Amino acid sequence: MNTNTGTVEHKVDNKLNEMSQEKKENILSSFNEFKTYLGDKVTKGEKLGLNDDQLTLGAKKIADYLAKHEEPQNEEQYLLHQLWKVGNEEEKHHLAHMLVKLVKE
Repeated sequence: MNTNTGTVEHKVDNKLNEMSQEKKENILSSFNEFKTYLGDKVTKGEKLGLNDDQLTLGAKKIADYLAKHEEPQNEEQYLLHQLWKVGNEEEKHHLAHMLVKLVKE
């Protein structure tokens, strides 16, 4: 893992741990809210010069956190949660990459 990758992981962890429960609930209230949140983070990451691999790593960290700490709030989140549970590390990486592509549209 290079220094930039470690920094991305650390920043994502810090943001998720500092976020209030109310804000988490707002983000997870609908799939569109979640996509808007992730899209905003991807846009900010791009402005900071993060490449696609770093953006995917950030999305993967968010997905790992959600899978461990939050219950799905809608059908789309439930599907993503189930896919995350059954996926191996490579499949999770691909799913995170696809989520980044989805919010860039």
